[in-house]
Amino acid sequence: MKPFKKRMHSGPIAFLSDWASLLGKPRRLMAVLRGKTLSAPFRERLMLAVTQVNQCRYCAHFHTKAALDAGVSNDEVRKLLAGEFEGCPDEELPAIIYAHHWAETGRNPAPEMRRKLQETYGAEKAGAIELALQLICACNYTGNALDYALYRLSFGALGGQDRV
Repeated sequence: MKPFKKRMHSGPIAFLSDWASLLGKPRRLMAVLRGKTLSAPFRERLMLAVTQVNQCRYCAHFHTKAALDAGVSNDEVRKLLAGEFEGCPDEELPAIIYAHHWAETGRNPAPEMRRKLQETYGAEKAGAIELALQLICACNYTGNALDYALYRLSFGALGGQDRV
């Protein structure tokens, strides 16, 4: 059986810790989701940049529609899902590059990258960006865990043949 390569929580404790951390910040989280701290197009670009790294098919589908509904062009969505940032607004590009780096490093960005994010956007907006990244990563990992369960079930149902 080929190994499952998508990123997901390391176990139930990591899953619960991730979601408890997010749900413990309801006002800040709602401000991000309602477009009060980040515009909807900006938030969706961040979500797509992280989803591209984590490869969650459910989040890719959901945030593609959300990005298009928020006014992000079809071409830009396609590029973001391919890990390309050409066409992103200049003022959002540092955050989008940071989001990609943040996801690639397993949510452990280089201190210099975090410092640059805070210098560019200020502490409050940088915090909102990081909260959006935490949210999409938790969702990506959860979606990938569902895919892992389906992968395991399909392997058993296929009598040992790997078709996923």
